[in-house]
Amino acid sequence: MSRYRVILLLFIVTLVGALGSGKALWWSFAGALFALLAVSIVWAWLGVNWLRISRRTLTRVAQVGQTLDEEFVLTNLSRIPKLWTEVRDFSTLPGHFASRVIGWVGSQQWRGWRISTFCSRRGRFTLGPLLVRSGDPIGIYQMERPLNRINSILVYPAVWPLNDFPLPGGHLPGGEALRRRTHYVTTNAAGVRDYMNGDEMNRIHWPLSIKRQRLTVKEFELDPMSEIWIMMDLESMAQVRLSAYGSSDGGLTETVPSTPRTFTLPPWTEEYVISASASTAQYFLKQDRAIGLLSYSTHREVLASDRGERQLNKIMELLSVLQAKGSVPFERVLRAEGALLPRGATVIAISPSTDVNWALSVQQMTRSGLRVVAIVVDSESFGGQQPAAPLIGALAEAGAVVRVLRRGHTLADAIEQPIAI
Repeated sequence: MSRYRVILLLFIVTLVGALGSGKALWWSFAGALFALLAVSIVWAWLGVNWLRISRRTLTRVAQVGQTLDEEFVLTNLSRIPKLWTEVRDFSTLPGHFASRVIGWVGSQQWRGWRISTFCSRRGRFTLGPLLVRSGDPIGIYQMERPLNRINSILVYPAVWPLNDFPLPGGHLPGGEALRRRTHYVTTNAAGVRDYMNGDEMNRIHWPLSIKRQRLTVKEFELDPMSEIWIMMDLESMAQVRLSAYGSSDGGLTETVPSTPRTFTLPPWTEEYVISASASTAQYFLKQDRAIGLLSYSTHREVLASDRGERQLNKIMELLSVLQAKGSVPFERVLRAEGALLPRGATVIAISPSTDVNWALSVQQMTRSGLRVVAIVVDSESFGGQQPAAPLIGALAEAGAVVRVLRRGHTLADAIEQPIAI
């Protein structure tokens, strides 16, 4: 039983005794207990009011392996000092412990603290809400005040640095031009138009501009040989997870260059598929290649092919929140989406599935003029029961460049070491 309830019970007993006997001693005890309760409640109420708590998040986007910094400032706005104040944080970011018990805060004074959280999981998380709690010096009564302001933080998936990537040779020496205009400079000139504010100087057609006596810029069309599509297998039935893991037994332990700390990629095929997709996208976008992303999770998720930093941000934001909850087999995804791609495009298929049927879809894609790189996430190394060897052989026979990513191996190792068929 709490102290407040004990004193309240004693007050009721003394009040009944005072009313029954009418003696002054009973009334004195009842008055003293009532005053004690009143002072405790008022003190607790003052402890959680006339306060200002500000939290400052230095960034709203982080990446697995990086550190998120937050600053908190608690200010006493009243003339009455705060004896103690507990600030409890209910953020959902794993490993984020921002709760504090602040001691004496004088009149018009403030106390601050800083939190550094190592981001170990991708996803979208909330920062907040907060709960402020305080009480009287004796600990008779405590009062709470919720602060429901919530911010969000997006943690990008882990990325492996790649030095090279095996792309199959083209079926044609050039490629068929797509009748789709682009603001990027390509090898396919489509026409000219008048200069507009914001056009780059390297797009100006100087001979024609001199002839017309006004600035004229060149327009370009996309080349399908430069388009790369990343297709991920997020079917829930194809995924394998180890139930328990640690830094020494389970996932992939990577050293963060900027800090001496390490992070562990969970030993789940889903996380390897996501990180492999993010690493591949970053590699090609740095080379100014057009990248598209496609997956079937709870919904069909498609990012049209594009270049640049903005496209990388879009891909990272999507990969941060994707979950392997799909119900469509990967071979059906490849068959349906491969028919919509232009001839000469490159498809990077990433899957933990051991079903040989998706090798048949790859064969159909290669026959239709697509180039395919198949990255097989070996589910057997994650505790799966089916070996990936039959699938690997079928993919090689279908004309795909095959690489195998196993638990505990980096994507760079898997890419740079061709497998023996």
